[in-house]
Amino acid sequence: MRISVGSDHRGRTMRQHVIDLLEALGHEPIDSGTFDDERVDYPDFAMLVARQVSTRIADRGILICGTGIGMSIAANKFPGIRAAVVNNHVTSEMSRRHNDINIACFGADLVSQEDLPALLRTFLDTPFDGGRHARRLAKIAVTERDDQKPDDREAGDRGKQGKLGSRVSS
Repeated sequence: MRISVGSDHRGRTMRQHVIDLLEALGHEPIDSGTFDDERVDYPDFAMLVARQVSTRIADRGILICGTGIGMSIAANKFPGIRAAVVNNHVTSEMSRRHNDINIACFGADLVSQEDLPALLRTFLDTPFDGGRHARRLAKIAVTERDDQKPDDREAGDRGKQGKLGSRVSS
């Protein structure tokens, strides 16, 4: 599996450890930086990895910053991306089983080097359960596609029904 791995300066050391683990597991990591300890902006690396997964250059992605939160927010702006913060066994397993995440976001300040290999393997090996979870992800995908289109409602259109039956107001 081709896996793009990116980090900001706080996750640089963990990123190299992830790359080494991926290679040992037989995967093909794409090292998407950062490559030194200079302070950088996490969205730059989140967007790089998310774009690679969104366009299928990579099968999955791994992002690392201090908490994983900023990376997940930035990555989820891309079509088809389902990024989640993974800081323990439950979040690693359930984010794959129920949410079919394609980018795992690790907090370098929260995940120990000892726990990382198991969390990484769980992210890579846990299958998506499908069923009712697939139906829920399909609803998210529809919203994602619809939000890419211009809004055809004009300001001041009072009384029309919104997509979920709520009243549209201006």
